[in-house]
Amino acid sequence: MTVLLVDAANVVGARPDGWWRDRAGATERLLTRLAVLPGRTAPAPGGGELTVREVVAVVEGQARAAAAPDGVRVVRAPGSGDDALAATAAELAAGGEALLVVTADRGLRARLPDGVPVVGPGWLLDLLG
Repeated sequence: MTVLLVDAANVVGARPDGWWRDRAGATERLLTRLAVLPGRTAPAPGGGELTVREVVAVVEGQARAAAAPDGVRVVRAPGSGDDALAATAAELAAGGEALLVVTADRGLRARLPDGVPVVGPGWLLDLLG
């Protein structure tokens, strides 16, 4: 069972669909799509399968106003989303959680605990259809 830790701003920004006109709305749409993942088995990056136990999404800025649907734990970053995501990853990893981080941000990837696997937004967007 794996916890998906999602950099919501990075995933929303991965597709030029007008998200910049309504960041909170675009984030809410993503969170709603993520809510179907807990309990689902999916293709793991690099082969095999993983079962999603929980989805944790970090939101920042204007997107903090997005409603959190059942099935997604939302971390509302009071400042930097990267800081909040790195801290959440460290907390989950220290608690022994199997974790998969979704972000394309190279600087953020470098701040994650050693050994935490990372995939880009494309993997998640493909999974969501």
